[in-house]
Amino acid sequence: MILNSYLLAGVLEAPIISEKSTNSAENNNQFVFKVKKTANKKQVKSAVELMFNVEVDSVQVLNVKGKIKRAGKTMGMRSNWKKAYVKLKSGHDIEFSAA
Repeated sequence: MILNSYLLAGVLEAPIISEKSTNSAENNNQFVFKVKKTANKKQVKSAVELMFNVEVDSVQVLNVKGKIKRAGKTMGMRSNWKKAYVKLKSGHDIEFSAA
């Protein structure tokens, strides 16, 4: 169990705090996280339930394409990453200031 919880703790990289995610949290009880590129829905659900002690209703994941950037003559590209929208069951909430 300890090894399993250690692996799940590494699935979530960071919460995404933006205007869109804040509105989604207030209106739909849905929170947004940056997750590992190899993570699947079941791993994200288990990690959120373990770390924040809440019940998850549903999870939606999507791949975000990295932007092409230019530095002088050189063209480069930022890394692709994965985002997860986690909807909590009613009565559950995540406070990022306290967590």
